[in-house]
Amino acid sequence: MKSKMFWIILLACAAVLIVIQACSCEKEKSEKAWLCSSNPELNVEHSIAMDRQFMYANYADDYRWFETNIVLKDFMDEECDGTIVSIRNVFQYVIERGKGADVYVVLSSHTLEGSTIERIHDFWIEDWPMNDDDISISFKEAYERLMEANCPKPHSRQVTLRKMVGPVEANPQWIFGNMREQVFVDAVTGNVSVNNPSFPDAYVGLPLGEWP
Repeated sequence: MKSKMFWIILLACAAVLIVIQACSCEKEKSEKAWLCSSNPELNVEHSIAMDRQFMYANYADDYRWFETNIVLKDFMDEECDGTIVSIRNVFQYVIERGKGADVYVVLSSHTLEGSTIERIHDFWIEDWPMNDDDISISFKEAYERLMEANCPKPHSRQVTLRKMVGPVEANPQWIFGNMREQVFVDAVTGNVSVNNPSFPDAYVGLPLGEWP
């Protein structure tokens, strides 16, 4: 009986240790903190500028700005005035450790309720950094060009500013839409297109190894 009780206690202790270790790993994987408790308004350009200032102050020129994700209040093909409910800026930085390095993704999120910043022990792919790109077209201007364009508006509330990795290197794009339908507004020239400039028709469907 004593032997059976011993094994029960031992197994219980092992289970507790596994849970503690899992929690520790999760904490290492992701760390989240509040930046502020409320925002008077949501402005895309202001959030980008403030977040880039934060990244530069903490990581100097070692950070990379990869994306800005926006969620609108309403669907673009319905009664939509461009009101924003959330903004998320995506960054990455590297910490050199001897002969190796640790890579971290930083997600800075903004809503009217407040702003948070999350650091994840991971790396970002499929985008070129936009640190040195001249983003001449603001979100508001891009949204107005979308609405003025003679093309169907996506049934979506999602907008992303990114410089996509593809067979053709293009300017950063304001991408309105989702996986099914998108409209691209060039963030430098303001050109509106329903075709992805990083993946012209000639390359659509080609395996990665067959890009020129």
